[in-house]
Amino acid sequence: MTAIQTTALQNRVTPTGEIVADRGRGLLMGNRGCLHGRDRRLGVARWRSKLWICCVLDWKDVRRDPMPPGRWTALFFLDEATALAAGHRPCGYCRRADFLSFAEAWRRARGLTQRPRAGQMDAWLHTERVDSRSRLQLTRPVEVARLPDGVMIRHGGVPGLLIGGSVRPWTFRGYAAPVALSPTASADLLTPPATVAAIAAGYRPLLHPSVAGIHTLRVLRPH
Repeated sequence: MTAIQTTALQNRVTPTGEIVADRGRGLLMGNRGCLHGRDRRLGVARWRSKLWICCVLDWKDVRRDPMPPGRWTALFFLDEATALAAGHRPCGYCRRADFLSFAEAWRRARGLTQRPRAGQMDAWLHTERVDSRSRLQLTRPVEVARLPDGVMIRHGGVPGLLIGGSVRPWTFRGYAAPVALSPTASADLLTPPATVAAIAAGYRPLLHPSVAGIHTLRVLRPH
């Protein structure tokens, strides 16, 4: 599945959960249901279900309109670390192996006897990713030293990827140069705690190639 995007539609997701317009497509896509109207503009809603998934850009060479009327709104992410920070999880269809790996890491992190189902993870994540009243992203103060590589934080007012004891500021085109962090540094955690736990338990999110070669996490190559 390839979503066709020729203009800067409001469908690019940031690590802070905002959905904005930008010409860059990113390396992954996903959806939360239909968020747009007939004019291809987003309304007030930022989700239509608790199923927030993160998908590959290309699936069996199928090409689709990113905003078909009344059906779904294609959302685009720089990489999986961005999608996870915004509250999404791997799709169980087009990213089956990653979905199973994520669910298994979730199981280990929580000491469960069986892998959780998609709906169970979605319901749990929904309590951690948005405030029910303001409908804004939930963030939490945290000591950076307690976090695994691959999560997103906001440090000095700027969202970035935590990796190798440094933070790499996030941009629509990739990650900027690393900024060293003090061992006692604190920040706002953007990635939901349940996802952080899954990463700490072994899930390795796909990262933009701008951070290639400096870590043991997986790098997502553009097609």
